[in-house]
Amino acid sequence: MTAAECLAQERIWFDKPRYDEAERQFYERMNGPTQPKQDTGANSILQDIARARENIQKSLAGSGGGSAADYGELTDRMKNLELENQSLHKVVEELRSALSKVESRVSALEKRTTAPTVNGTAPTAPQKAPPAPAKQEEEDEDEDDIDLFGSDEEVDEEAERLKEQRLQEYAAKKAKKPALIAKSSILLDVKPWDDETDMAKLEECVRSVQVDGLLWGASKLVPVGYGIKKLQINCVVEDDKVGTDFLEEEITKFEDYVQSVDVAAFNKI
Repeated sequence: MTAAECLAQERIWFDKPRYDEAERQFYERMNGPTQPKQDTGANSILQDIARARENIQKSLAGSGGGSAADYGELTDRMKNLELENQSLHKVVEELRSALSKVESRVSALEKRTTAPTVNGTAPTAPQKAPPAPAKQEEEDEDEDDIDLFGSDEEVDEEAERLKEQRLQEYAAKKAKKPALIAKSSILLDVKPWDDETDMAKLEECVRSVQVDGLLWGASKLVPVGYGIKKLQINCVVEDDKVGTDFLEEEITKFEDYVQSVDVAAFNKI
C-alpha cells in the first residue's frame, strides 16, 4: 500500500480546533468570559513593592518623634561651636597684641645696639693694649735656655735595666704556658661493597689506622638500602697532625671491604 492509501484509510480528527472553539464559546455564554491568568512572577514583584512602600511609610511615621530630639541636639552643637569660635578669636587677638609688643621691643633693642654718631663723627674703636717692653722678651728667652729636666740624650741606666728584666720575665712566663692545641670532631661514613661484606672486619680495619693526634670514638651501623649497611664512626683529631684527606686515603686502602669514605660532619672543638 502506498502512503496516500494508508492516510486515506486513517481516521484523523482534523476539525478538533473548530470543536474546541465552539465549546469555549458555549461556556462563555453560560458563565461569562474567563479572566486571563496573570504572571506569577509579576505578582510577586508587585507584592514586594507594596510591602517595601509600607515599611518606608512605617519608618517615616516612627521617626517623626525623634526628629525633634535630633534638631535640638544639632542646635546645641551649633551653639557650642559658636562659643568655641568666639574664644578662639579672643586668643588670636591676644597673640597678635603680644607679637606686636615683642616686635616693638626688638626694634628698640636694635636701635640701642647701634651707637649714635655725634656731630657726624663715628664712635672711636677701642684702643689696643700697648706692646710689652723688649726687656720682658729678653727675660723669656733666658728662661727658655734653662733646661730643668736635663737633656734627652742622657739615658737612665737603672730604668733600662728594669725594663729588660721585666721583658725577660714575661718571655719566660709565656714559654712555660702550654699552647692551645686545635682539635676537631669528625664523623665518617664508611660504605661497603655489598650486603655480604663483613662489617665487623671493616670496622676493625678502620680502627687499625693509628697515628699521633688521632683518637677513634663510638661507631654504629646505619641501614642504606637493599640490606646494605654503612659504618658511621666518630674520631677526634689534632688539626696540625691529622686531616680528612689522610683519613680517607688510609681507610680506602682496604679495598676488599671499603667502597668509599665520606665526611658526614666536621666540628671544631
